[in-house]
Amino acid sequence: MVGVFCSRIRDEEKLIFEALERRKVCFEIADVRHAAFDLEERRNHFGLVLLRCISHSQALYAARILEQNGIDTINPYGVIATCGDKLLTSAALAEHGVPTPRTLVAFTPAAALSAIEELGYPVVLKPLVGSWGRLMCKVNDRQAAEAILEHKEALGNQHGSVFYIQEYVDKPQRDIRVLVAGDEVVYAIYRYSEHWITNTGRGGDASVCALTPELAQLSLAAARAVGGGLLAVDVLEMPDGRLLVSEVNHTPEFHGALKATGMDIAGRIVDYALGLV
Repeated sequence: MVGVFCSRIRDEEKLIFEALERRKVCFEIADVRHAAFDLEERRNHFGLVLLRCISHSQALYAARILEQNGIDTINPYGVIATCGDKLLTSAALAEHGVPTPRTLVAFTPAAALSAIEELGYPVVLKPLVGSWGRLMCKVNDRQAAEAILEHKEALGNQHGSVFYIQEYVDKPQRDIRVLVAGDEVVYAIYRYSEHWITNTGRGGDASVCALTPELAQLSLAAARAVGGGLLAVDVLEMPDGRLLVSEVNHTPEFHGALKATGMDIAGRIVDYALGLV
């Protein structure tokens, strides 16, 4: 029995259900918003659970509880924990020698301001947890930096007291998203936008990107650095042609890639999952 844990059934999940049905796989859909998990329960009927939760925290804690009950998850708890935190992702990439934009971390506004001026304007400030480019900001000058840092400090929570500062990459109005499934690269797409944030979830357009050996090797290296699994690797193109890994995402969406490539992406995801059972 395969479980598919969701917090909302989108087009991607519907396609995954259809792919499971075509392969005559017995599966069960669970909405984590209406579920309660018993931490002392040891019985289970799932051989594998595919986590499709929109919420990082829901996916993270569901994976932890399921693994405690002896159930394999895609992705595993450790991978979700790393990829769901941009600082931990960057640290893992740096530890394994994967090229990334230069990133500085500070714990006070004063230290953050010094780090920003060390990198040089513009820089990008990102929340540690988040998706779809939300709460990211491009900081163009000291006045903006001071205002944004003051605002983050006033939030008064854990993430507001950690300042994640990354160099701004002057990319050609696009980035690259690569889907990795284990040791295989499934596809690569460009994501275009006139805005510096190119997410398709924010209105960006997608087209097929040629999967060069360099891009494939970089994406696989990034996936391995965070623990491997079913992962979306975001890649930036430097003006001098170098490729840098920006982020690694643990619950890949693929609506933009589906339109661009015409591939049976849901089928590839299901085949990967079944190969682990």
